[in-house]
Amino acid sequence: MFTIEHDFDATVITLIDEGHEGLVDDVTINAFEDCVTLEQLDPLTGEPVRVTLSMAQLRDLAAALDLPEGSYRIDRKPA
Repeated sequence: MFTIEHDFDATVITLIDEGHEGLVDDVTINAFEDCVTLEQLDPLTGEPVRVTLSMAQLRDLAAALDLPEGSYRIDRKPA
């Protein structure tokens, strides 16, 4: 299950783990103009852990989901 909310400066997506044993805490994804952050509570400390991806890293991640094992470089056309 997931939710989508549009805030002033970001789109917030929350991924909710459900329906099986070994559930993990929700993941919150904040999509800003220049980066995307992923946050999840650390079960040991109860503190949020944040990972920040640049837009280039996010594009590479999206491309990587459909590629076989290997090393790749995506050439970008100048804007």
